[in-house]
Amino acid sequence: MAFDVIVVGGGVNGTGIARDLALRGIKTLLLEKRDLGSGATGACSGMIHGGLRYLIYSIETTIHSCQDSGYIQKIAPHLLFRIPFLMPIPHPATAPFFETYFEVYDKYAPLKHGLPHTRLNREQVRSLMPNLSDQVQGAITTDEWGIDPHRLCAANAKSAEEHGAVVRTYCQVTEFLKDSSGAILGVKVRNRDGSQEEIRSRLVMHATGPWLMRTSALAGVQVKIRPGKGVHLTFDRRLLNLSVILQMIDGRQSFIMPHENTSVLGTTDDDYYGDPDDLRVTEDEVEYLLQGAERFIPDIRRARVIRAWAGIRPTLYAWGKNEDALSRDHLVYDHEKLDGVRGIISIAGGKLASYRLMSEEAADLIAQKLGIAAACQTHLVPLPGGEEILDPAQVAKEYGIPTYAANRLVFRHGARASQILEPTRKHPALKQVVCRCEPVLAAELVYAIRHEWAVTLTDLRNRTRLGAGPCQGFRCAARAIPLLAEELGLSGEQALEQLLAFLQRRWRGKQPVLLGTMVDQEALNQAAYFGTFNLDRLVEPPDPDRGPGF
Repeated sequence: MAFDVIVVGGGVNGTGIARDLALRGIKTLLLEKRDLGSGATGACSGMIHGGLRYLIYSIETTIHSCQDSGYIQKIAPHLLFRIPFLMPIPHPATAPFFETYFEVYDKYAPLKHGLPHTRLNREQVRSLMPNLSDQVQGAITTDEWGIDPHRLCAANAKSAEEHGAVVRTYCQVTEFLKDSSGAILGVKVRNRDGSQEEIRSRLVMHATGPWLMRTSALAGVQVKIRPGKGVHLTFDRRLLNLSVILQMIDGRQSFIMPHENTSVLGTTDDDYYGDPDDLRVTEDEVEYLLQGAERFIPDIRRARVIRAWAGIRPTLYAWGKNEDALSRDHLVYDHEKLDGVRGIISIAGGKLASYRLMSEEAADLIAQKLGIAAACQTHLVPLPGGEEILDPAQVAKEYGIPTYAANRLVFRHGARASQILEPTRKHPALKQVVCRCEPVLAAELVYAIRHEWAVTLTDLRNRTRLGAGPCQGFRCAARAIPLLAEELGLSGEQALEQLLAFLQRRWRGKQPVLLGTMVDQEALNQAAYFGTFNLDRLVEPPDPDRGPGF
């Protein structure tokens, strides 16, 4: 089967580009070697922000971020939530500088429907955050927008499919097909079941993020990036109702913010030279973040950290700059002009907040090369779920589900919540709350499996946040696995293997933060699963990033 374009990489750029191309009527195939959003996108801070920190050295990045934030709010209103930010002022003498800085930012904030900054004195700050350090003499406020990046990827991929694209996960490109001149003719892939096939296309769009240098070498072209490792910590609840910008021990900035039902502290920013497929968080990185946070929030160590997670930024290459000073701008590479290799285009750099603009730029170049005049529609056509704003209370009443579950369902799926719940009229068991932390209904899990390419428990976590809350899968994994097995026709042994793979992935995030009560919970968790299910007998469990049947 031949396509106009094969998009390699299922992060926010790859799914965004696939959607843009499909809306233009271009025959598109999207390939992702693991699950959608399982690389840099799923490990980002989860903000569609206006690029405040880039204002000094890359004002274009700030402008683009604010502009695209406004568009994303328009096409996916259900997925975004406002996050108030506080920038502490350690000394009154520095206040005029911060005021001037934020006055400039205010010029672009309306593009993202942001509120103008305000200046707070010490008493006003303390009334908002009584647990803030006494050294904070005042603060400047601003606001940004939070989002679930996994849901954003899934929504873009779903939109692409509904407009004619083919989406395939757990499908890894192993080779680029070339003619005698070296031009790219398509790709060779390894499918989830281990089989291999060749797929041809007129163009290949190369959007593999942190893997760009590795996959570009496979294609015979060059894309040089400077990978940067970012680590975050997740706390078990909302510790505060606004975000605080933190000054770290080395002068860099970090933040702690409320995000959905948890709080997030991050991020580090360090050059990374290791394997992007084997990314681990160290105890030093955890301590670096906690040390910086406790300077402003002295009792932060009393809070319960439930997970540490890391990602790799595919930052544009530059020599001589510190990691946090690297540009967050992006580049689209036409390798026919740069390397003399026809049939392949790459994209590098950028940030979540400007993904739609980046996708439009890449799709414009592709359309030009294919001789297609269709214009971009991604800023006009709503993402799936963004067509209508539903009232969660009305949804709860109509379908007989808890209001708190309806709130989370409408947040994740918008107007499609009704479509997800419709089967519960005939099958009331689908109203069961499988994950109480988020919460997640059985109906949502079934929908993710049938319509959103979920084939593992980790995929379901990415679609619904199953197991992402305080219990980290202790209460919900055992409830979810029978449903997954029934939908996919897994054997009992395969189901247990998938359960173990999910718990291993949860363990990877818990291991660096096993302190205090987390040690007790993990002991209980392992006793339950290894004692009850005998999972320790599985000597060679599957790779937690791969689908069933291995």
